[in-house]
Amino acid sequence: MLPWATTRGCPGHRPRHRGSQDIQPHRYPAPLDALEVALTDDVLVVHGGTPLEGRIRVRGAKNLVSKAMVAALLGDSPSRLYDLPKIRDVEVVRGLLGVHGVKVTDGDEDGALVLDPANVESASTDQINVHAGSSRIPILFCGPLLHRLGHAFIPDLGGCHIGPRPIDFHLQALREFGATVDKQPEGLHLSAPNGLHGTKFALPYPSVGATEQVLLTAVMAEGVTELRNAAVEPEIVDLICVLQKMGAIIKVHTDRVIEIQGVPKLHGYSHRPIPDRIEAASWAAAALATRGHVEVLGAEQADMMTFLNIFRSVGGEYEVTDARPPRLNDPGQEGGIRFWHPGGELKSVALETDVHPGFMTDWQQPLVVALTQARGLSIVHETVYEQRLGYTSALNSMGANIQVYRDCLGGTPCRFGRRNFKHSAVIAGPSKLHAADLVIPDLRAGFSHLIAALAAEGTSRVYGVDLINRGYEDFEAKLADLGAHVERP
Repeated sequence: MLPWATTRGCPGHRPRHRGSQDIQPHRYPAPLDALEVALTDDVLVVHGGTPLEGRIRVRGAKNLVSKAMVAALLGDSPSRLYDLPKIRDVEVVRGLLGVHGVKVTDGDEDGALVLDPANVESASTDQINVHAGSSRIPILFCGPLLHRLGHAFIPDLGGCHIGPRPIDFHLQALREFGATVDKQPEGLHLSAPNGLHGTKFALPYPSVGATEQVLLTAVMAEGVTELRNAAVEPEIVDLICVLQKMGAIIKVHTDRVIEIQGVPKLHGYSHRPIPDRIEAASWAAAALATRGHVEVLGAEQADMMTFLNIFRSVGGEYEVTDARPPRLNDPGQEGGIRFWHPGGELKSVALETDVHPGFMTDWQQPLVVALTQARGLSIVHETVYEQRLGYTSALNSMGANIQVYRDCLGGTPCRFGRRNFKHSAVIAGPSKLHAADLVIPDLRAGFSHLIAALAAEGTSRVYGVDLINRGYEDFEAKLADLGAHVERP
C-alpha cells in the first residue's frame, strides 16, 4: 500500500480553515509511476458506462455517531447507540474509548454499541498514538476527560499530513472554560486546576468542530455558557439531543446562539442517530451522473431540503417515500428517497456552498460530476473550505471542462476572495467522460472520482480507494447491488 493510501491519511486532504488562521499549501498526489502501480493493491477497477439501478440503505450520520460515542464518556452509566455504520471512523473512536477505559461491546442488534464509562482512566501516549493518526476526533475528548479525570492528553491529530492541524478555535474555547494547555513535542497536555466554568464565547466562524467542543465541555461546567455564532447543522442538533437525554440543559436560541446550563452529573443515553445526509446525496449524484435510478432507504427529506432543490433545478427527479410503522399483519416499510435521471439534458446551475442551512460543502464534489453532463455553464462558489476544488483536475483528465478561479463567483460573503485560493469553478458541459487512472486525494473527492469512473466510457482504475471506507459503509457491496461493474484486481 502506498504512503498516501494508508489509514494515516493522504497528502491531498484539504486543510481546514474553520479552526485557524494558518493556511497550509494544498497538494494533490502526483500521478502514479509504473513502480507504484505495480506495488499498490489498494485499487478498484471500474467498468463505466452502466446506469446505477436499485436500492441501498444509509445508516447513522458519520458526522454524528463518533461525537455521540465521545459523549458517552460524560455519563455515570452505560449508553446505547444504534444504527452505526460500519466505517473506519467508528472503529477508530471505539479504539480510543477502549484505551481510556470505556468498555465498548456490540449491542443486541446489528449496528448497535453499548458504551460503559464506569472505569475511565488515563491512556499512555503510545496507546493514544496507535489511533491518533487515523482521526481528528481526539481533540473532542478534551472536555469529557477534563471533567472525568482533571487532565487530558491529545497527540498529534490525524487525517492527512499537510502540516500543523488548525485547532485554534478548540483551544481558545477550552481556555475560556478555565483549562490550561501545555504544548509539548508529543502533543497537548491539558489540565483544569480550578475546574471548568461556564463562559460567554463567540466563534469567529460557525465551526462544527468547535461547536461540538463547547457543547461537550459546557454541559458539566459550573454555571452557564453562552455560545454565539454556533454551527447549527442537523448533526449538531442531534448531538444536543443526545446530551439532553443524558440530563443536560441546552437551549438553542435564534441567530446561532446556544445556551448551556452546566449540571453536576450526567447519565447514559439510548439514541438512534439521524441518517447520513452526505452519503444519501452522494448516491443521488451518482444516479444523476450515470443516468440511473437509485432508491436510498433511510434518507430524510428535512435534512436534505437544500440539496433536493438544487437536484431538481439541475433536472434530476426524486420521490420521497414516507416510513410506514409495522402493524398487525403488516411488516411496515422504511422510508427513503428515490433519485433518478428522467432523460433528456440536464440544466446548468449556479450554487454556493455555505454552513447550514446552506448547500453543504460535502455535497459539492459528487454533484459537480453530474454537472459535467449539464448543458451550459455551471458555477460553483466554495465558501467553507479554501481549497476544495483540486479534485477537478482529475475530472478534466477524463474529458470534463472545468476552470477554477481565485475570484468569488457568487454573492455569499466569502473569506477567501482576496487570499489567493482557487475556490470557484466554472463547469462547461455536457462533456463526454472517458476512463482514466485516478488517485483518490480525500474522502469526498474520492467518492466523486468513483462516480466519474462509473459515468465514463471504458475501464478506469481508482487508486487509494480504501480511503472511501472512512465514510461510506460497505460501498463496494452497495455498488454491486446497484449493478455497477467493479472489481478488485
